[in-house]
Amino acid sequence: MGYIEELRKVIGTRAIILVGAVVGVINEQGEILLQKRPEGIWALPGGLLELGESAEEAGKREVFEETGVEIGHLQLVDVFSGEQYFRKLENGDEFYPVTIVYTSNNIKSSNIKVDGVESLAAGFFPIRELPDETSPLVLKLIQKLNIGQ
Repeated sequence: MGYIEELRKVIGTRAIILVGAVVGVINEQGEILLQKRPEGIWALPGGLLELGESAEEAGKREVFEETGVEIGHLQLVDVFSGEQYFRKLENGDEFYPVTIVYTSNNIKSSNIKVDGVESLAAGFFPIRELPDETSPLVLKLIQKLNIGQ
């Protein structure tokens, strides 16, 4: 059982702050790595930090776990937080995410492999040809970096 599950046993569904990291991995062709999540949204690979883990470690770990792609150096882009990101899950759990956004073009291994649980599919997409179901966070990142414009 993970940290969040243990915490939820104590506090129930009350609102908490959760810190996560996502990475916009850009290949040599200028394409961005996206993963299709179970809810059908194409998003940046990423997830929540584990106890004792740095945001950079979490970003690299999540990219590898969710897509099979191994990356090196990360560049900090921005931190997204605030009331507009509040989430209430179907099970009643409430949280305010603090999402640390990185980019990386330091791809050590690009062999895409998904687990079928957290990621249903993954691939590199041209910035101007993103899937219709692309996460708003991906679009914010692309706009902030002014790539593909």
